[in-house]
Amino acid sequence: MATDADRVAALLKEAGETHHQVYRIVEGQDPDWASWYADWLIRLSELPAILNTTPVRSELIYMLVRLDRDYNDIKPDQPWERFYAGKLLEHFQPAPVRRN
Repeated sequence: MATDADRVAALLKEAGETHHQVYRIVEGQDPDWASWYADWLIRLSELPAILNTTPVRSELIYMLVRLDRDYNDIKPDQPWERFYAGKLLEHFQPAPVRRN
């Protein structure tokens, strides 16, 4: 059974492959790639259902750009989509309810 991290990673990989196809004429080059990814992930994928919230587009763009920088700085021993998935799930998880 796939975890939420597996599902989000699969969506990110699909977004990357789709983006590369859409931008095939320029070999995937798109300086505003994060905007395209955010729009696709919010409007055309199951990401909102997995997160149990629909991210604000600008917040998701920011997170994607930040994660790209972090991934390239840290160079973790995992595929980019796995790294991003874990961080996106962590970021968009609802805050725990505090009881007084």
